[in-house]
Amino acid sequence: MNLQPYLFNQFISANPLLEDDFEVLYDAASDPLVWEQHPNPDRYKKEVFMNFFKHALEFKGALLVKNQINGQVIGSSRYYDFHIENSSVHIGYTFFRKEFWGGKYNYSLKLLMLQYAFQYVNKVLFHIGKNNVRSQKSIERLGALKVREINVAYAGELNRPNYEYLISKEDWPEIEMRLETFLYSN
Repeated sequence: MNLQPYLFNQFISANPLLEDDFEVLYDAASDPLVWEQHPNPDRYKKEVFMNFFKHALEFKGALLVKNQINGQVIGSSRYYDFHIENSSVHIGYTFFRKEFWGGKYNYSLKLLMLQYAFQYVNKVLFHIGKNNVRSQKSIERLGALKVREINVAYAGELNRPNYEYLISKEDWPEIEMRLETFLYSN
């Protein structure tokens, strides 16, 4: 499984994150409201975000997400912890500019990333910060199952309490239909 594919639809494009993308991605990340429910609420600070960005490049699973209509960088996400033996991969480290919350952009990205992942694995997992209620509600609305509470060290930072959610390949057809209905029925 290539952890940095090129993905796109009518709403977004997601391309491999490159070292030259720091400034445009930091511009999307520099709003404190973007991070207020994330495990590290200081990530809007340039020096803290630099650590996050370097980690993303080092582990080679990060995607730069753009608005497909005008090319504006709206955020980032990544694949990580790909395990052939468990037939699993994680999707996470996702953030968007505030003006792209709650609409088609997040679900559009999830649809593309899940469609791609389920070509290679039977399980997709998500770590979501224990205080990140927005993201918890969003992933639960899709039909993901909360499977455990776990401490996660993001980008070499301190361990933070998270919930781990699962979408199985068995449940994927129903979830895919739900996502497509949301995206294309309005």
